[in-house]
Amino acid sequence: MIAERPTTVPAGAETLEARLAIPPQARMGVVVSHPHPLYGGDMDSPVVSRIVEVCTDRGLATLRFNFRGVGDSTGRHDEGRGEQDDIRAGFAYLQRTLGGGARIALAGYSFGAAVSAAVANAIPIAGLALVAPPMRVAEVHLPVAVAGPLLIVVGAEDQYCPAAALEAMRTGLPEATVIVIEGADHFFFGSLAPLGDAVGAWADALRAS
Repeated sequence: MIAERPTTVPAGAETLEARLAIPPQARMGVVVSHPHPLYGGDMDSPVVSRIVEVCTDRGLATLRFNFRGVGDSTGRHDEGRGEQDDIRAGFAYLQRTLGGGARIALAGYSFGAAVSAAVANAIPIAGLALVAPPMRVAEVHLPVAVAGPLLIVVGAEDQYCPAAALEAMRTGLPEATVIVIEGADHFFFGSLAPLGDAVGAWADALRAS
């Protein structure tokens, strides 16, 4: 895995604690968002770490960050509203860092998936990966303007994304690759390897797009 370095992302009046990894000659990047901060979610989530690992292994730059009010990020939790600004700020930061109109994708896990989906139509993303979108407990806006590869990956035993909700997403996003990992729940305990395979295939498609 490419070594990450700590950095700080300006987000309006707030500053976000973040880590950045840039493989040699990277021209495309992924902003990775973490699960719900009120339930212990932060950028050190094992799922977030796995997403970062497989993306950097494929030559993509990554930026993971703590949402406002988490860790050393300033501000307070804003129920998904201000967190949309955090993702936009991360997108702009990674694009500036890579330079030259670099193409940036979004990947989010759980709460991070819901917030990533909410901003996907507002910024020119190169692709979107929604890992375990929490359809049972949060409104997840279906993106309509993703120009690149779109991935939805859930565990077959996911407590927060029941089969009916997943089927509604599949119907609403016919262009998406939908992967269900047998034996996995919302937290992917013991299932990080197949999760990595799914995200890795999405990362490969990003590079080829």
